Amino acid sequence: METVKKVVKNVKKVVKNEYFPAAAVLSGVILFWVLGLFGGLSLLSARQSPVTTLTWLLFVYAVAVLSPLAGLVAAVDLVRRWLRNRQARAAGSA
Repeated sequence: METVKKVVKNVKKVVKNEYFPAAAVLSGVILFWVLGLFGGLSLLSARQSPVTTLTWLLFVYAVAVLSPLAGLVAAVDLVRRWLRNRQARAAGSA
C-alpha cells in the first residue's frame, strides 16, 4: 500500500510540474510522427466504407498539418521556461 502512495505522490509531482503540459504535447507529436513512419496509415490498405476512409484521411490530414505547429509551440515553451528558471537560479545565487 505504501508503494502505491509513493507512485501516486510521484505522479502528482510530475503532473504539477510546469514543464509537463508542453512536454506531453511534444511527446504526442513525436509519437504521432514515429507511428506514421512505421506504417500508421495501414487503415487505408484495408477495405473500409468510403465515409470511414474519408473521415480517417481528414483526421490524419488535420493532425499532420497541426502537429508541427503544436510541436514548435511546445518546444519554444519548454526552452523559454528552462531559460527563465536558469536565469532565476543565477540571479538567486549571485
